[in-house]
Amino acid sequence: MKADLRNSPVVDQVGIEERVARFNTRSLKKQTKVNGLKLALSMIDLTTLEGKDTEGKVKQMCYKAIHPYDDIAGLPSVAAVCVYPKYVKTAKQALEGSTVKVASVATAFPSGNSTLEIKISDTKFAVDNGADEIDMVISRGEFLKGNYNFVFDEIAAIKEACGKARLKVILETGELSTLDNVRYASDIAIHAGADFIKTSTGKIQPAATMPVTLVMLEAIKDYYFKTGIMIGMKPAGGISTAKSSLQYLVMVYETLGPKWMSNQWFRFGASSLANDIILQLAKEKNGVYFSKDYISID
Repeated sequence: MKADLRNSPVVDQVGIEERVARFNTRSLKKQTKVNGLKLALSMIDLTTLEGKDTEGKVKQMCYKAIHPYDDIAGLPSVAAVCVYPKYVKTAKQALEGSTVKVASVATAFPSGNSTLEIKISDTKFAVDNGADEIDMVISRGEFLKGNYNFVFDEIAAIKEACGKARLKVILETGELSTLDNVRYASDIAIHAGADFIKTSTGKIQPAATMPVTLVMLEAIKDYYFKTGIMIGMKPAGGISTAKSSLQYLVMVYETLGPKWMSNQWFRFGASSLANDIILQLAKEKNGVYFSKDYISID
């Protein structure tokens, strides 16, 4: 295995679960909570990855990315919108002049079951149309049968095809079975050139969980201590409440430190999360909860 990844550490599952339980007891109050919710909102990748996607739907999502909820002053834009390569150009035009990035899934998302030639073509098409970030999926079948060099080489090839675009490598942790596999796949992705490692496509359950995310954060921390190079993290799928987003932020802060507390290094792949954060911020401002009907779905 390249970069001598054979020494990837064994995961202490009991220890991981105990630490997660402690993170879940944290409670933020008043202005600290408001600041945390605004930070979480700024870290979201709004996403639409469905067969019924249209240019109109993408444009609507892009407007929401810039203007999450106009009735509350001072809300940040989200970090990025994530779309299929076909809609990258539409999103890029709709977001012109904003700070919101355009991310695109590629590499035969979500299964990853295609040839390297097609995956590279998919990636280059998205980048050529203006994608700032590429979210690729690893070949889980190859990983699970022990063909680790194949997985490493494929990630490295896609990284090269990205050019200046940042690469997020999706492990699809719900298919990797064990935390040891999650750690090993994280190490492979990081050493092969990932700018971010990401839990899930959102198409498989379970998607993001706090134990899985903590294992991936530990891989990032170990790599940083060895090299001084920062790698981003993106839990995706299944994070839908403002409360859970704050628990994730506490975990990131206590595991990696303040350098990772920005959308340059941490993202949420959870579109429904934005609405719950907005509802919580409205409650903090007005003292009452609004109905979800007051907020657009996309």
